[in-house]
Amino acid sequence: MTAVRKKIMKGKVISNKMEKTIVVEVERLTRHPFYEKVIRKSTHLFVDDPQSQAKAGDEVEVIETRPLSKLKRWKLLKILS
Repeated sequence: MTAVRKKIMKGKVISNKMEKTIVVEVERLTRHPFYEKVIRKSTHLFVDDPQSQAKAGDEVEVIETRPLSKLKRWKLLKILS
């Protein structure tokens, strides 16, 4: 049996209005397939925050986990700033 490496991502908290859940926006740069222009794309991740310690605007690090609810698949690892 092989060990599974969990993904770790960095992003910015854009909402903390739910109980024990935050929404984190993760941005990445991709190249357009035809025009070759660099495009900034973003993804919203629903993150488990049991102590509700992250605030909107914080930079955070999140780690992939098993499904915790309908939308939550990530856990808060640490608050960077």
